[in-house]
Amino acid sequence: MDQTTRVQSLLAGVRAGNRDDWESLFEIVYADLRRIARAHLRGRQTGTLGTTAVVNEAYLRLAGPNAGPWQDRAHFLAVASRAMRQILVDNARRKLALRRGGGASAVELQDHHAAEAPDVEEILGLDEALTQLATLSERLAKVVELRFFGDLSVEETAEVLGVNERTVRRDWRKARSFLHERLREI
Repeated sequence: MDQTTRVQSLLAGVRAGNRDDWESLFEIVYADLRRIARAHLRGRQTGTLGTTAVVNEAYLRLAGPNAGPWQDRAHFLAVASRAMRQILVDNARRKLALRRGGGASAVELQDHHAAEAPDVEEILGLDEALTQLATLSERLAKVVELRFFGDLSVEETAEVLGVNERTVRRDWRKARSFLHERLREI
């Protein structure tokens, strides 16, 4: 059985409530989850949250009572990426509350992430800009989540969204342009 078929089978087991299938699924996609976490962290630890901590937190959220019926591997990874983003945003908000600071700086959106660690203001500024984008176009926001945060390829993003690759490339350009403008204002 190839890995794609195995993941599909495990996802069906997870939907049926089989805890052993959830554990097996997590083992199979663990390397993908670490890759996504590294993309979120841009290769560096942010305080107490390193790659392993983010993956473990995402695991707890994904395995919880609100675990969703994932359609396939790409959909599961997209949901995991969103959970990781929320973990980092929540952590950034806690840090900001502790510092009682404010202000946000721009973060550069590129296909490949810079090697520097995101800071609290970057995370919150990008989250705010992405929330604004979602009010205008949910699909553009999802493209950013999948490509930038989820580190999914154009092909994988197209599969998750049910659109063609050309649409993903066009949406990616539009979303990046919008976010660059908003991040300059913040």
